[in-house]
Formats: sequence, structure tokens, C-alpha cells
Amino acid sequence: MAEREVLQGGVANAGEVVREGAYVLRPSNPHSDVIHALFRHVRAAGFDGVPEPVGIDPDGRERLVFIPGETAWPPFPAWCQTDAALGSVAELLARFHAAAQGFEAPTGATWNRELADPAGGSAICHNDVCVENVVFRNGVAVALVDFDFAAPGRPHYDLGVMARMCIPLDTPEDAAVWGWGPMDPIRRLRLVADSYGLPPGREELVRVIEASLARGGEFVRRRVERGEPAFVEMWERMGGEARYAHRRDWFTQNRSRIVEALG
Repeated sequence: MAEREVLQGGVANAGEVVREGAYVLRPSNPHSDVIHALFRHVRAAGFDGVPEPVGIDPDGRERLVFIPGETAWPPFPAWCQTDAALGSVAELLARFHAAAQGFEAPTGATWNRELADPAGGSAICHNDVCVENVVFRNGVAVALVDFDFAAPGRPHYDLGVMARMCIPLDTPEDAAVWGWGPMDPIRRLRLVADSYGLPPGREELVRVIEASLARGGEFVRRRVERGEPAFVEMWERMGGEARYAHRRDWFTQNRSRIVEALG
């Protein structure tokens, strides 16, 4: 029998994702079938930066082929905070969006809408690209994992989510809580847009991020109100509602600089 290893990271599935030899076993959900179909589609398109699905085991867990590499979680190590690491995540996301074009969900399939783009859209988005959901090798992003919240939306929205969490777009004090070192988030936002290959008209990205910040932590707040321990602990650690207020204020104060920096 293959040795069992609990994989670190995650909040909702903390402690429930395990590696057994060449495979990863994790809780399935009502949307696992469509996610597996998506994985097969993008892999057939030549994008290997997602897990290879095997299927759903009799015990209800989904089985995926393990992707070798490093993952990071708070306090974030220096190797995942470099410009090279950030740029590679944006490039990887662009390649995923391109590979996902033309995907048709199986009849009757449903998506998880908890983190979906409120404006809708037809592009398939990950919706939760944070450092913890990226596999790196030698400091370069090679794969995206944890597609539980994937759903159709706009590429700008998905890129904005990634930018907010991976730059991160926070005050220095709030970023430091998670182990982020001193950095210039405005310059790094330009790096994200350039690395993704975002064409002119980049103020749309600013508007998408601004709208997201205005909703400030709705998803986490719902989980906290339901009393889910992992989310309660995270909420308290990051300073609760104040963290989102700080982030909104910072963005508002720097909006003109952000628009200018994006070009």
C-alpha cells in the first residue's frame, strides 16, 4: 500500500487532501464531474498545468495524478515572493484561459458560483488563484490546483482575483501578517498585466478589482457566520472586517497611480 501523506495548505479542505503514491485524493463535490471534463479538455489542448483526473473513488473522493513541485502557504517563503514567481503565475493563467476556450460543459453539469464573476461571462475562470493553489518548480509556476470554485466569467475578473491575492494588493502591515515582505504592489500589478499579455484598455482590470474590493470578503464572512472553524481562525488572524476596509482605502487612495502605472 502506498504511503499516505496529508498535503498542507487549504482552508475549506484542510487536512482532507492526501497523497497516496502517484495520486492525490481529495473530497469531491457536485461539480467534480465538470471540473474533470475541463481538465481533460485543456490537457488535450496541450496545457498540462492542471491535474490529470482519474475519477471518483467509491468512497466519494476524487482521484487525481499528483503534480510534483513545491507549494507555499503562510508565512510565505521568499522564493514565492519574487517578481519571477509572480510573473510566471500570470503567464500560466493566460495559458489556461487560452486552452479552456471552446470548452463545452457536459449536459446537466453545474458550476460552483460562490466565487464566480458576478457579471457573468463565457470564459472558464479558476476564481481562486492564490499562491497556495499554484505548484512551482524552481520558483516558476507550472500548475494550477484546487478548481472547486471554477466557473464561467470574464478573464479580467480571474486576473483581478489572482492579482489581489498573489501580489498581494494590501497595505504593508496587512500583507506582513501573512509573511509578505516589503514590495511595491502597484509596480507588481503592472508586472501581472504585462506577463499575462493584457492588451491596451487596462482600466477594465482596475474597475474589476475595485468592484471586487467593494464586496470585501463576502465569501469568508459567510463561512464565518456559519461558524466554520478554519474560516473563523483565518478571519481573526487577518484582522476581520478591518483588513478589507484597509484594502479598499489603500486602493482608493492609489487609484490614479495604479491607472497610470498600468499604462
